[in-house]
Amino acid sequence: MEINTLNDFNPVLSAKKEQTLQFQFNQYLLKKIENGSLPPGTKLPPSRLIALDLGISRNTVTHVFDQLKAEGYLTSKKGSGIFINPALPMITERLLKGAWAAKTQLPGLSTYGKNLKEASLESSHLIIDKKNLPFTPGVPDHRAFPEKIWTRIQRRHTDRNALKGYDNSQGYLPLRKALTDYLRLSRGVICNEDQIIITQGAQQAITLCALLLLDQKDVVLMENPGYTNARHAFLTKQAELQPLEISTNGINVESLPDRTNAKLMYTTPTHQYPLGGILSASQRLKLLDWAATHNVWIIEDDYDSEFHFHGKPLASIQGMAKRTPVIYIGSFSKTLYPALRIGYMVVPKELTGTFTEAKTHLSGESPLLPQAIVADFISEGHFIRHLRKMRLLYQEKWDHMQFLVKQNLASLATPIAESAGMHLALRIDTKSDVHLQTAFAKLGFGSTALSSYYFEPPVEKGLVLGFACTHYQERESGIVALRKLILNKNL
Repeated sequence: MEINTLNDFNPVLSAKKEQTLQFQFNQYLLKKIENGSLPPGTKLPPSRLIALDLGISRNTVTHVFDQLKAEGYLTSKKGSGIFINPALPMITERLLKGAWAAKTQLPGLSTYGKNLKEASLESSHLIIDKKNLPFTPGVPDHRAFPEKIWTRIQRRHTDRNALKGYDNSQGYLPLRKALTDYLRLSRGVICNEDQIIITQGAQQAITLCALLLLDQKDVVLMENPGYTNARHAFLTKQAELQPLEISTNGINVESLPDRTNAKLMYTTPTHQYPLGGILSASQRLKLLDWAATHNVWIIEDDYDSEFHFHGKPLASIQGMAKRTPVIYIGSFSKTLYPALRIGYMVVPKELTGTFTEAKTHLSGESPLLPQAIVADFISEGHFIRHLRKMRLLYQEKWDHMQFLVKQNLASLATPIAESAGMHLALRIDTKSDVHLQTAFAKLGFGSTALSSYYFEPPVEKGLVLGFACTHYQERESGIVALRKLILNKNL
């Protein structure tokens, strides 16, 4: 097809419009191409004739032709002229009004996808700021990180060809060996390197447990309040969540049911998240005995176990007997830094292969270079020295937080205080702790609404403040700013 008369165009171009003549002509041609008025293979009149007929400069026409050729709409043949690209599919008004244009929804998700979508919608209003603001829970003090030692070890491994190939999904063997020694000595975990699986943070370990231990409608016992991302992992498997009563020291073991059809229990016994209770040794033994009696898996998330300020932390539940129904989970996100994305889990020997295979299907191997760095960092004694330093530093910050809260918020907030961890939970009488969190973020401070950790009433309101990533002045100004917000009757 060839357009011989310019009447076939007849566009209305005006210099008085807000858009330039070049933009108007470009959009006109695109519309004609896309609605099928200028089908593929059509020859266009010469640029000189188009310019003369439309009363625009030839340069304007040439620029539009060049742009549309670059975008694939037009093509030129030497000595023959300019054509609508013959390779373009014909897009007609009939097609534009076809079935897909009329659809209002995309094809459906799987059951897993639907559950994940619901979980993300549930928590979307709580995502205030992804930045590492002062008081953001879970963020360590990066300023105190031993950069020189870490960089020296990193240089040692950077040129190793063995770390540039494939290894296995279970994890780098020297790291698993180093972890075995560390967990035995510091946490009383009974394991060898064959039981350890390296994961992309603790969250992947929890997800693997949900995938391998739960079926639809299985009952999961969870601390209420508790770790939100663990809750979402279980909900995506359509598990039924049942709350565990929380006392000052964590799970109220005495309130556990005499009969249960639960498949799994998720707990943070060494530093209950987010309230901070520490489960005593006698209560841990009772909990372990209850789980063994009722054939219930225990996921022991050893959150913040390294940061106890008075005395050594209690030994893990996993290590209280030679054979326990416990899967032990930890990570380096708080002890080193979150972006490292290295976690670990200790599973019974007979399940190592199953969990490793599941990790292969889920994500494949974890990067080798950071695993090699962490392995040397532990085995050469740097990790233990770093933990000692950070424990003292965080104790100073914790003491300062206690003082500031008492001084500024005595009648306004109640600290849920245990001498451990990297955050402080405050009960606050407020209309909405989510709105309080948002207002605090606008002032440049991070926090998490206490109510967001609950999945069943009664729900307490307040804020969880991460003090580890703050310096002295930030703590001073932050608590003063929080006082003013709490006194605001609209929050």
